[in-house]
Amino acid sequence: MLYEVCIGLIMKELIAKIVRAFIVVAGKLPLKFHYFMGDVLSWIMKNLVHYRSREVLINLSRSFPEMKYRDIRRVYDEFYRHLGEIFAEAIWFGGSSYGRLYRSGIVTVMNPEEISEWFDNTPGMTVLSTHCGNWELMGGFLGYRTATGGKVSIREEHIKVVYKKLASDISDEVFKRNRVNPLTEVGTECEIESSNILRYSLKHKDEKNVYIYPTDQAPYRNSGRHDIGEFMHQHTYAMLGSVGVACRLEHSVMYMKMRRMERGRYEMTLIPLCRDASKTTPEDIMRKYYDELEKELNETPCNWLWTHKRWK
Repeated sequence: MLYEVCIGLIMKELIAKIVRAFIVVAGKLPLKFHYFMGDVLSWIMKNLVHYRSREVLINLSRSFPEMKYRDIRRVYDEFYRHLGEIFAEAIWFGGSSYGRLYRSGIVTVMNPEEISEWFDNTPGMTVLSTHCGNWELMGGFLGYRTATGGKVSIREEHIKVVYKKLASDISDEVFKRNRVNPLTEVGTECEIESSNILRYSLKHKDEKNVYIYPTDQAPYRNSGRHDIGEFMHQHTYAMLGSVGVACRLEHSVMYMKMRRMERGRYEMTLIPLCRDASKTTPEDIMRKYYDELEKELNETPCNWLWTHKRWK
């Protein structure tokens, strides 16, 4: 039995390394090539396999009850095109260096001075991210252009990305390696599985860190959840673990807005939610987060991951 388990682990690790090596090599190809392949994938997902099409239409219809059917259909089509772009950009990112990311101009950080000021003058920072734009590009945060030409004072060793382990061990390892690419120096070397974040943050409470949490997911099963009221015209529950840790560490809290401007162009802005989380409540911070997310979705409806089952 132990032998079979060991063989299984070795095979998973080997497959993940092979897939990762393929991504690194394929990622060297021009971004235009990846977009072409992304368009093919988008067409297949939308027209052949109808990947979660029912969930997408239900989510859009309930979130935008004022929209006419033709507008819902337009957003539906734009979303699948964007979904193909997400996969294309993720593979391209896997073979990119900081220099390549900068030259491409794929992401522009809009408020570097404000981000630096908040980081420099608070004990640490909690960043609440979303599944808007292309979240797989977050690992290149320090290599992107800035709107003002200034630099962000945050360094690689400060960034701690919190993630939820994927159901597939192989997929989990592949995406984790894609965000942390030692060959191209892209990504952060510290990714923390969500079940370990409280232990880790308390152990390192005297360090100035930036914790980045994906926050718009549905609460895990058997986890504590909080009723935040309505979000996108639907009754919504959220987990408060991320902001609870921020309150204990007296962190500043910012919302990561990643707006898709056009193909191959995103604007990233960290929007302040509170200067000292210990002086407010997790519930208040989380409500502000969902208010910002709702504003972003109303601005660019196709920009979110509508395939996931946010409202269960």
